[in-house]
Amino acid sequence: GPTPKTASISPDVNDPGARNVHFDALRKAYREQAEALFEGGSDLFLVETIFDTLNAKAALFALDEFFEDSGERLPVMISGTVTDASGRILSGQTVEAFWNSLRHIKPLTFGLNCALGAALMRPYIAELARVCDVAISCYPNAGLPNPMSDTGFDETPEVTSTLVDEFARDHLVNLVGGCCGTTPEHIRAIAQAMTKRQPRPFYSEATAEI
Repeated sequence: GPTPKTASISPDVNDPGARNVHFDALRKAYREQAEALFEGGSDLFLVETIFDTLNAKAALFALDEFFEDSGERLPVMISGTVTDASGRILSGQTVEAFWNSLRHIKPLTFGLNCALGAALMRPYIAELARVCDVAISCYPNAGLPNPMSDTGFDETPEVTSTLVDEFARDHLVNLVGGCCGTTPEHIRAIAQAMTKRQPRPFYSEATAEI
């Protein structure tokens, strides 16, 4: 589940070595959640809104332990969060480095969600599309936050779906959706836009234009 705690970043600017959570505590918590989700009938596991790669590794290690102990294995999807125009997740990695840190998991999909709207997310999705040899997922926010908006975000379904449609047109994505600020109308508009598009070929099959 979501946690604001980071295994690789200090919560105290005066003590870079300080931590308010450790790998084993995260691993145990994620293992408990994985077991409950599996018992509840989950079809897959999604580790998402990742801002600290070490947190993600704890979750993915817990899943791998669960798969090994149970003899069952479900698909795993991974989605990170680029926090600002630096093009990095909060723990400092570029999206290419983030992919290289977790590609050994062989996820069903790998992508980005949250923090940014589609327009600002595009260069980072394009970077992933260039290097990833698995399906790319993308579910952006409806633009940037605006507390004066009814949904807290400015983009209408038409704006968000048009931007996401451009990703599909340019063969950057395989799975799309919406994160913060998106409504059922946003998802409906995105789904409608996708009816005329083909999914991105995986990198090993990709053409030079990708």
